[in-house]
Amino acid sequence: MQGILYEEPSIWQFFFVTCLLGGWAAWMTGRACAQTWRPPLALFFYLMGLGLAVRFIHHALFNGTMFSPQYYLVDTLILMLLGFLGYRYTRTNQMVTQYSWLYERASPLSWRSKG
Repeated sequence: MQGILYEEPSIWQFFFVTCLLGGWAAWMTGRACAQTWRPPLALFFYLMGLGLAVRFIHHALFNGTMFSPQYYLVDTLILMLLGFLGYRYTRTNQMVTQYSWLYERASPLSWRSKG
């Protein structure tokens, strides 16, 4: 997988920067977008910028390539997954809390009408 999904000599560097640091930032970005009732398209563009920030951290700390389309795509896809999960989780909590007479939780990521 080294060379395909990540360029660092150890998967732990990739996991730390992309999944842990970047994933936490993506989750919080998704949460912030949901709390301010922004559309998912806004979150998409925010996470594209966050993908550049994660690539910069790889470059600055571990001598990774800054502008590599392949690794940018991999990092950004992981951030998109975690960011949209955070968005949906927060939006579900909002809907079932603020509109408790209309909606009930169907799962951690969805709600349904009461009735």
